[in-house]
Amino acid sequence: MRFITTADLKRRRNWIDEIAKLGQRFNDDSLRLEGELKTEIKKEGTAALVGHLRMAGDIPEVYGHDTSEEKQYSKYTDALLSEAFKAIGLKSTVLTERADAADVEAFGKDFSLVADAKAFRISRTAKNAEDFKVASMHGWKKGKDFAIVVCPLHQLPTKASQIYQQASASNVCLMTYAHLSVIVRYADLAGKSAAETLLRAVLDCIKTLKATKDSVAYWTCLNQTMLGFNKRVHDLWEEEQQAAIEAVVVAKDEATAFLAKEETRIRNLSHKDAIADLLRMHKIDKRVGVVKNIASNNLLEFGRPAAQ
Repeated sequence: MRFITTADLKRRRNWIDEIAKLGQRFNDDSLRLEGELKTEIKKEGTAALVGHLRMAGDIPEVYGHDTSEEKQYSKYTDALLSEAFKAIGLKSTVLTERADAADVEAFGKDFSLVADAKAFRISRTAKNAEDFKVASMHGWKKGKDFAIVVCPLHQLPTKASQIYQQASASNVCLMTYAHLSVIVRYADLAGKSAAETLLRAVLDCIKTLKATKDSVAYWTCLNQTMLGFNKRVHDLWEEEQQAAIEAVVVAKDEATAFLAKEETRIRNLSHKDAIADLLRMHKIDKRVGVVKNIASNNLLEFGRPAAQ
């Protein structure tokens, strides 16, 4: 049995294309994208939401680095995370404030949280603790009870890491899209109240951890809390584990197909076009413009006595 369906793959391609077509009105486009996602999930149900969650952690290679498409993809994952919290039974909002703040907030019956959804290119090599923003999330709680960082499973370190020490020391819950998918699906089976209780149990588990870099200690706490919660959770767990394996294959196929086309395109460039491509890649025109606009300022005039 396959858990990532043909419909899931088609939906993924449609959203990648849709984000790539967005214009220069970033905030307006982000709001429209968020609305379209809500409408789709309302129409197609939990299956669509879970289909998104299973593949959302991989930024499409077709998007250039540090482009509007890449930034809009980040907004897409924020909106997706908010919809997942709603499916669990929480009230949730995507925050528009970007500097020094979390991306999503949510409120349960007796607890509140801030959250951030992480996505990385599958071709990414380094796994820096700063990329996960665990320490920042602790500071961004701003009175909320908990903080969550949702990450792609295959991008998390399996050995000792500073991110686990930061998470356990500051009461920030690192979880994967697979864990979140289990809780969302459990809400469908057992009801939102039960799913909210499960989420709260996971958050409380992280709060009890002693500060440690040990990945085994961290994930044992989180995984055992979920697996021991209910037999239904265990069954969903097995399915999401298989779905995660399939998602990696999808991401690899998606990336290698694009990179193969890109290699062919580059090899077929004329000398002139290759130079233009390099200039564009290094943003030479933009950097020259910045340099030309630099001018001396009058800081050295501050405090000088007036001319006699």
